[in-house]
Amino acid sequence: MKTKLLLVEDDADIVRSLTAYLESEGFEVETAAGEQAACKALRSGRPSLLLVDLALSDGDGFGVCRAAREQKLPVIFLTASDAENNVVRGLDLGADDYITKPFRPRELVSRIRSVLRRSGGRSPVIAVGPILLDTESGTVTKDGAELMLSALEYRLLHQFFTNRGRLLTREQLLEDIWDAAGDYVNDNTLTVYIKRLREKIEEDPAQPRIIRTVRGLGYRVD
Repeated sequence: MKTKLLLVEDDADIVRSLTAYLESEGFEVETAAGEQAACKALRSGRPSLLLVDLALSDGDGFGVCRAAREQKLPVIFLTASDAENNVVRGLDLGADDYITKPFRPRELVSRIRSVLRRSGGRSPVIAVGPILLDTESGTVTKDGAELMLSALEYRLLHQFFTNRGRLLTREQLLEDIWDAAGDYVNDNTLTVYIKRLREKIEEDPAQPRIIRTVRGLGYRVD
């Protein structure tokens, strides 16, 4: 069965081109031009994820996000503005991610798949050894004490924990982990953040037992 997406966008050219691309990537796409149409689509069927433009022909993307979160559906905002107040408001409403226009369709597909992996019906608490990651509260604890992680450290740990047992290449991590501005994290930065994360979660960062290096290939959390 194909994964169903609800694309909430009032620009007909974007709808046409993005729908064609997403369908070529194996998704089923339903579209809505405004808030009312989107809410009607939510009542008639349950998509796996919503792609929501902030500026709509009627209402706005924030209203659609609220309706989606009532059904506990993941949301990615599409926005022509990366103004901090819009981003913060969207994330406070429960949006899972945002991407600033113009964007490359491949980047969007990468984010869609990342969000779908994170929201795939798992328990909100993921336990690996002494580390507990609560996806609802966004907190991480070690032996009961909360760890202070940066946003990127949290995203990186979440990516490792939701892909336990799988080899994650550096290329995969670089595609799936984004900084606050939505730009790619470069290879050197990724190395630094993995080092910092190990210093916070490992008993002995020099000999990590949680985030293991698979030499020449990438990383794996068993």
